[in-house]
Amino acid sequence: MHCHEGKSIARAKRRIALVGNPNVGKSVIFGFLTGRYVTVSNYPGTTVEVARGAAKFDSETLVIDTPGVNDLIPMSEDERVTRDILLNESIDVVVQVVDSKNLRRGLTITLQLAEMGLPTVLVLNMEDEARSRGISIDREKLSRILGVPVVSTVATQKKGLGELIRSLDHASRPAFSFSYPPKIEEAVRRVEALLPEAKLGKRAIAVMLIAGDESLASWLLARVSRDKVAEIEKIRRRLKRHFSSVHYAISRTRLRVADEIVERVVKKREAAPGAALAKLGELTMHPVYGIPFLLLVLFAMYEFVGVFGAGTLVDFFEGVVFGEYLNPFAEDVVRGLLPSALLQDLLVGEFGIITMALTYAIAIILPIVGTFFIAFGVLEDSGYLPRLAIMTNRIFKVIGLNGKAVLPMVLGLGCDTMATLTTRILDTRRERIIATLLLALAVPCSAQLGVILGMLSALSAKAMLIWAGVVVVVMLLVGFLAARIVKGEPTDFILEIPPLRVPQLGNIAAKTLARIEWYLREAVPLFILGTLLLFILDRVGMLAEIRDFASPVVVSLLGLPEEATDAFIMGFLRRDYGAAGLFALAAEGVLSPVQIVVALVTITLFVPCIANFLIIVKERGARVALAIVSFIFPFAFVVGAAVNFLLRYLEVSL
Repeated sequence: MHCHEGKSIARAKRRIALVGNPNVGKSVIFGFLTGRYVTVSNYPGTTVEVARGAAKFDSETLVIDTPGVNDLIPMSEDERVTRDILLNESIDVVVQVVDSKNLRRGLTITLQLAEMGLPTVLVLNMEDEARSRGISIDREKLSRILGVPVVSTVATQKKGLGELIRSLDHASRPAFSFSYPPKIEEAVRRVEALLPEAKLGKRAIAVMLIAGDESLASWLLARVSRDKVAEIEKIRRRLKRHFSSVHYAISRTRLRVADEIVERVVKKREAAPGAALAKLGELTMHPVYGIPFLLLVLFAMYEFVGVFGAGTLVDFFEGVVFGEYLNPFAEDVVRGLLPSALLQDLLVGEFGIITMALTYAIAIILPIVGTFFIAFGVLEDSGYLPRLAIMTNRIFKVIGLNGKAVLPMVLGLGCDTMATLTTRILDTRRERIIATLLLALAVPCSAQLGVILGMLSALSAKAMLIWAGVVVVVMLLVGFLAARIVKGEPTDFILEIPPLRVPQLGNIAAKTLARIEWYLREAVPLFILGTLLLFILDRVGMLAEIRDFASPVVVSLLGLPEEATDAFIMGFLRRDYGAAGLFALAAEGVLSPVQIVVALVTITLFVPCIANFLIIVKERGARVALAIVSFIFPFAFVVGAAVNFLLRYLEVSL
């Protein structure tokens, strides 16, 4: 959300950072602490969003909601951002939020915070769910062991949050210490001796360096001589002779220490029998029984976002609200008030800011965005999101991704523009690039898909299978090759599995409104910019030149009539416009069955629409966006030409 209290945040006397594993309730606590006056922006140099807001209880206190992490030795961009906030910003209090059902996992973060020496408050959230599973935690004993205040909360019900606010004044540096294996301890001491003083403490930095944290290179070079950097690298290399993975050895030590603490403070009894949701939660991850649930959820999401959002709502807003009322009214007002034909066309012409940019952004994309945000909020709040990723992980490994990629891919069937934005949930830049490429290449949006299926339904089942088979094979092949070309290592697929819960309407509404506000602020200007570009190209005659240039390619390579060229040009403006153009040609009898299949394969693989292209520029940068389009454009025509040749050579009847 946008900040209305910038002055309060700017003069913050105390800075509080919320830290924790994914899905532990940090965002709910952040919302309680800050209310609605917050800013959400990308952390410098990344696509990771960080929320900041002035505290409701003290306008001079700034609260920062850091990305969820599994380790503060970064293995993903999210983890690096959280570590950098703790390293570079003057954090006065760390509020670590832990899932009470999985104290062991949370304590591995606590042990790292202890090494950092930052004043900490430990929050045991979801206490009600822990109790329902027969788990009780002696928080007074845990507080004595760690040397920090420990608070129990049920954030969704606002229980314990008042005590949390009071405990902020009593935050203390963890008094707990532990040791790594002797050779690692020796290396840590030697590296510590070479380091300057740091906000996180020299021990924490030394552990990160010997674990192989390359993201600290620039920080280190700015503070120590090159000779010392070389000495630290020597120490790290010597240590690697004794451990196949130093990072793994460090993580194992922390897990062992966490287990010892858990054994002292956690008591388990038999959980109350029969929670239907608990049983359902187990079934949703079963390799066999989980598949029907997976298909049901994917179908429900497609129906809600793809059919209701991209179909019913878009038809209403585009056809009725804008088509019958707002656009005609705007045209009457503009043409009545402005004498200049150029300005009239700029605002309400074919490529007008009102008739195209705002119509696309508000009438077409916003209903899809809104329904997606609601669906995503339900999956997020119910705890099914990690289960969805687990069920599809094996498939996505083939194309260099993991199970988290299922959401962008499914949502691409609603809107590729929106789906490209959701690639932010993937851990690494490499995965985000591969997912963005595959969305732009082979995932038709719902509007385009509807037109395509309508055309294919008039042909045989064979035509449908050929179209679908070519698109799926191309997607798997390109993903397989991209996974070997795009630099970067595949990430481990580690997800916290929360229990299934009944979604809270208040949480879903708050998140949906915040995300819609973000969309209006971030995406709408891109539609206006794209429309201005098209307006200029049309005015200087370049659109006509593009049409003349593309016609020979469409006719000679694809074997299509010259009239099909306009469909591909319109397909760049909006994907379903291109498919609709082909639909009109087929209805007029201009296209044969073979030409229909060739045209639909090509238009499906064709370059993304201008809105999607602009979002790719925003998310991945201009160089990556141009590289993706430069690959897709000729590749789509090559595949279309190959399909055309094979169908005609084999004399396939459709």
